[in-house]
Amino acid sequence: MADLARKYQQALREIARLRRHDQAEAALRPWQVELLKLQRHLEAENLRMIVLFEGRDASGKGGTIRRVSRYMNERHYRVVALGRPTAEQRSQWYFQRYVAEFPAGGQIVLFDRSWYNRAMVERVFGFCTPKEYKDFLRGVTGFEKDLTRQGTVLVKLYFSVTREEQARRFERRRTDPLRQWKLSEIDLQAQDRWDDFTERKFEMLRRTDTAAAPWLIVRSNDKHAARLNTMKVILGAIDYKERSTALDFTPDPRIVVSGSDELALMRASRRRIGRFTE
Repeated sequence: MADLARKYQQALREIARLRRHDQAEAALRPWQVELLKLQRHLEAENLRMIVLFEGRDASGKGGTIRRVSRYMNERHYRVVALGRPTAEQRSQWYFQRYVAEFPAGGQIVLFDRSWYNRAMVERVFGFCTPKEYKDFLRGVTGFEKDLTRQGTVLVKLYFSVTREEQARRFERRRTDPLRQWKLSEIDLQAQDRWDDFTERKFEMLRRTDTAAAPWLIVRSNDKHAARLNTMKVILGAIDYKERSTALDFTPDPRIVVSGSDELALMRASRRRIGRFTE
């Protein structure tokens, strides 16, 4: 009887979880409708848009991208997730393989990790040389300034998750057969390298948060809030036609923080406790 009662309680919890999930997904629908309007505006005005999704492993980038793109017109958007560069690509100008994926007029491209791989993952794991890292930080701001000067709308998002939440998500990947494919060798080292990633995050924001291409930090412990507010940020980047007057497009300041504010918080943390926190 005790075992039966335990299973019954587990089933009730799972039903409640699925109900909350369905409600959260339904709450995104008005914003997904707005994203379709944004797409139509980009096509009508022949505009180009790039959205960068950066952040630690298990910070919620992939799930957010799936919700953002779920109902989009497939002819006018692409999700780009590039793997490690080949030997030939390593001999090329660093930005070359990313530029090859840039949108034409009327298109939006969502980068699931981008050229900022060099500032974070490549630097932490030694996949680039110290000179390559320094050259990237020196060159990327001019690259992005030129990109936006020529009319491309660029949105840079960094998904910020706590160490404890990242560990919880990794454990779920490890124990859930439907999620085990997500767990990589890099993931297994992410917790041990937490402080290294935080240092690189601070340096990246300090060097590359500019007026032409600012960073926005998305607090992503709450996946639903992160997804909803990401949609608001993207929709707020362009004054598109037929925007709903019934919706509040202002991102929640508890979820979306400017790069400059994040730097200030990180500096304050270092002064207070002697180290950065995410």
